[in-house]
Amino acid sequence: MGTIMQRWASPTPKFFKILRNVGLVIGAVGTAILTAPITLPATLITISGYLVTAGGVVTAVSQLTILHEDAPEPKSTEDES
Repeated sequence: MGTIMQRWASPTPKFFKILRNVGLVIGAVGTAILTAPITLPATLITISGYLVTAGGVVTAVSQLTILHEDAPEPKSTEDES
């Protein structure tokens, strides 16, 4: 459990920060559809349940991805010229 807490508090790479935010938006859209005060088709309710699940998984996995300070920087195409 301590490892998970350390990973949660560690810095996250930029790509996974963006992916985490996308996951939060997907989950929020699914939740908004599920809690809508009007009657919606069953298919839409099912899809929104999947959106909530997918958004939660993407957000959790992205948050637990850590940035290693000792990892080499990826080479960019500008370095080759």
